[in-house]
Amino acid sequence: DLLQNAFPAPHRTRASAAARALLSPSLSLSLRPPLMAATCAAAPALVASPSAFSRRRQALSRVARSAPTSSLRANRPHRGAVAQAVSDPPAAAASSRAGTKRIFTFGNGTADGDASMKTSLGGKGANLAEMSSIGLSVPAGFTVTTETCAQFHENNGALPDGCWEEMLEGLAFVETCMGKTLGDPDNPLLLSVRSGAAVSMPGMMDTVLNLGLNDTVVEGLAAKAGEKFAFDSYRRFLDMYGDVVMGIEHHLFERELDTLKKEAGVVNDNELDATHLRTLVGRYKQVYESSGRMFPQEPLEQMRLAAYAVFDSWNSDRAKKYMAINQITGLKGTAVTVQAMVFGNMGDTSGTGVCFTRNPSTGENLLYGEYLVNAQGEDVVAGIRTPADILTMKDALPAAFDDLVRNTQLLEKHYKDMQDIEFTVQEGTLYMLQTRSGKRTGAGAVKIAVDLVAAGMIDTKKAVLLVEPTHIDQLLHPQFRDEAAYAADVIGVGLPASPGAAVGQVVFDTPTAEELHAAGKKVILVRVETSPEDVGGMNASEGILTARGGMTSHAAVVARGWGKVCVSGCSELVVDEDNRWLTLGGVKLHEGDWLSLNGTTGEVIKGAADLAPPAISGDLGEFMSWVDGFRRLKVLANADTPEDAATARENGAEGIGLVRTEHMFFGSGERIRTVRRMIMAGNTPDREAALADLLPFQRGDFEGIFRAMDGLPVTIRLLDPPLHEFLPDGELDEIVALLSADTGADENDVVERIEKLAEINPMLGFRGCRLAITYPEIGRMQVRAIMEAACAVQAAGGDVQPDIMVPLVGTVAELRHQTAMIRETAAAVFAEKNVTVAYRVGTMIEIPRAALLSDQIASEAEFFSFGTNDLTQMTFGYSRDDVSKFLPTYLEQGILPHDPFQVLDQEGVGQLIELSVERGRKARPDLKVGICGEHGGDPTSVDFFHRKNLDYVSCSPFRVPIARLAAAQAALINDPTP
Repeated sequence: DLLQNAFPAPHRTRASAAARALLSPSLSLSLRPPLMAATCAAAPALVASPSAFSRRRQALSRVARSAPTSSLRANRPHRGAVAQAVSDPPAAAASSRAGTKRIFTFGNGTADGDASMKTSLGGKGANLAEMSSIGLSVPAGFTVTTETCAQFHENNGALPDGCWEEMLEGLAFVETCMGKTLGDPDNPLLLSVRSGAAVSMPGMMDTVLNLGLNDTVVEGLAAKAGEKFAFDSYRRFLDMYGDVVMGIEHHLFERELDTLKKEAGVVNDNELDATHLRTLVGRYKQVYESSGRMFPQEPLEQMRLAAYAVFDSWNSDRAKKYMAINQITGLKGTAVTVQAMVFGNMGDTSGTGVCFTRNPSTGENLLYGEYLVNAQGEDVVAGIRTPADILTMKDALPAAFDDLVRNTQLLEKHYKDMQDIEFTVQEGTLYMLQTRSGKRTGAGAVKIAVDLVAAGMIDTKKAVLLVEPTHIDQLLHPQFRDEAAYAADVIGVGLPASPGAAVGQVVFDTPTAEELHAAGKKVILVRVETSPEDVGGMNASEGILTARGGMTSHAAVVARGWGKVCVSGCSELVVDEDNRWLTLGGVKLHEGDWLSLNGTTGEVIKGAADLAPPAISGDLGEFMSWVDGFRRLKVLANADTPEDAATARENGAEGIGLVRTEHMFFGSGERIRTVRRMIMAGNTPDREAALADLLPFQRGDFEGIFRAMDGLPVTIRLLDPPLHEFLPDGELDEIVALLSADTGADENDVVERIEKLAEINPMLGFRGCRLAITYPEIGRMQVRAIMEAACAVQAAGGDVQPDIMVPLVGTVAELRHQTAMIRETAAAVFAEKNVTVAYRVGTMIEIPRAALLSDQIASEAEFFSFGTNDLTQMTFGYSRDDVSKFLPTYLEQGILPHDPFQVLDQEGVGQLIELSVERGRKARPDLKVGICGEHGGDPTSVDFFHRKNLDYVSCSPFRVPIARLAAAQAALINDPTP
């Protein structure tokens, strides 16, 4: 009342704003009386000068301190950091750390930061600063650094000392640039509060738009810009703020919106008139009340709590899962960008959109994206409305489209990469809200890289670094064998949001998708629309099908980044997630039914369509030639058959780093029966007789592999697994009967032999070189088969380079014993064939003791091959067969950053490898060193092997191109040249 009396009647709205500031929980009770008196005395000056009003508001804010407010804490019980923001405010600016810059402003053609500062400003903040600096139309704002996010979490959800005051200074800069004031009903500034980590994580963290609206400001905005626009913005703000900051489920607001549209007889949100929207705002407030929450009317409090919520989202389950899936580690946190709002929902001359400077699916040099007239950005990316193709914008908003085309061309040339851009058009004027390197498919990545080189925009080094190893993996995904064959089973068509072929069983939620995927089943995730909470289910699925959403919706962007097939915006699709069924094209499918998706055409196919191996794009050959020109590491393949060897060579393998001879034993029924006869043999002569029958099979396979790898090295591992692995599965009676029939042995003898083969811990038992030392006839047969094959191929004019590898060596005496046997057998074969073949003898380093004693081992071995699967198992003490019982918990709780059987443990296992290489080469300078475990195809592990100066990596034939690219990138990143 005092303030109302102090301000003249035409300026009572300013009195209300001052009252809200004075009554805010952000202001200490002891400061309210003197500030009240000062404000009343200054009322005439404040009325005369809008800038004076702003300064007074800032003065009130800068001294804001709060006492504990338990009622407000209760507003957000499940987000401790946000609730604490109200009761535990920032400390005084005087305590701010000297020299620490936490706030970086941008706007009006200037910026504190630039594109190189992604680590501190996040991708969004760094690129907004860069766009502002190069003269694009960017609404003013400021970015709070990722380091501040880290301190926020270290402080248990409190800003570091002085940070809030610095944020208010940033706000003052924005107000000056925009000529508007936060909380001023006569000239209101509205804000967006957005996340942005150093690595793009689309949709994984939180955003708040239209911040600054309240019951008074919305009336002032309505008088200035129209009632429909004002209340549309307010209802959006109440919805988003309630969901992101206050913890109110979004579907509660969505339900009220759907109900009102039905009452109004409209289909789309933008068909609601001003009266409807005012009604909707009232209903949204009731959602707050029924949820036990109180919407904060003070804009500064809104901003602070929104910033806290964005910081809080860094630790959300979806963000952590996305980082785990994408192996993102080492980031400090998310930056928070607070930016002046511009509005795409101000009528038919306004709009918003997302576009890519090139087609992210195919790489075609054509503007690609979508937009909506009279909408805000979340409408596009969330898939709530299906938008229009970006190229039609030239008819709807021609001047803005021309500006957009010019800006996209400028940005691509500036960043020298395809850009993903968010923009808004407000009453015909284009504003750029974000740019970042766009997510793309494998085919798109390779074509874009090749085309940018051809255009002279980048060199081949930059091109090799632009393409991710996972992009090459995507190119090796299968396609449909014959699209005409499934034509009769097409039940619908949506938008081809992410290309490829996917076949799986229908599921309707993330937990089911993850559960079935863990059980080894292939699934298709079907949703009305996806949200960031579905990230785990999307990762577990072969493909994603949605009823809503466009080519730049959340589902589309994430799917393309992961190489997942996605068909979105299938408008005829009806999904009943509660009762677990869908209908499309007159066909009803239930959970568990088979469905196929063609992400290239958008077709949805009933049943499981046949798949075929992938077709490699024409640009890939040229790109891979650049790759091979930069890498130092050789890339070999693990291959056990002539067919695998041929495939490996086609994919660019420079030899074979691992032939697992035991895999040859399963090639035919006759082979495995012969092996079992050898196992069941009770004496050496019987065992040798069985081995003599097995020798021709092995020799034939080796000949085929040598021919396929003509002129390239072939590393052959002698028998490694325990003998019991060659016995049949089943109940004991069934096993005994089958073995007796296969070998002709008495059933009692079979039972006795099985009992002797039984081991408590077979992976640490009777296997590897221990088999060949105990039964030397096994090793002799294998070496003879290798050398006879080598002699035959060489005599026929082939170039053979056999390397014989002794497995599971723990002592130099074991290796010495086996080396003598190998050389003795080889010499005998050479004498018989009158042919001599050059070969090497080496060993697998897979026991920690062997790694520690590598100098001794190297006195006998001419090469080392690290078997990182067993080396990881023995170093950690984890059984590969049992690790799944606890590994998910370890990963979830951060006890381990990655599955160590997929990504090399560089700290522990890596240290053993480094030590082994150093000691081995000290004893034998020309020692050849490589790796043949699963880690040979993992890009981060390949980088480690490059840095530790290994000679080669070996991986599966289909991962050879991935390893080649990873090796080239490791060389370019770690060995830069001028």
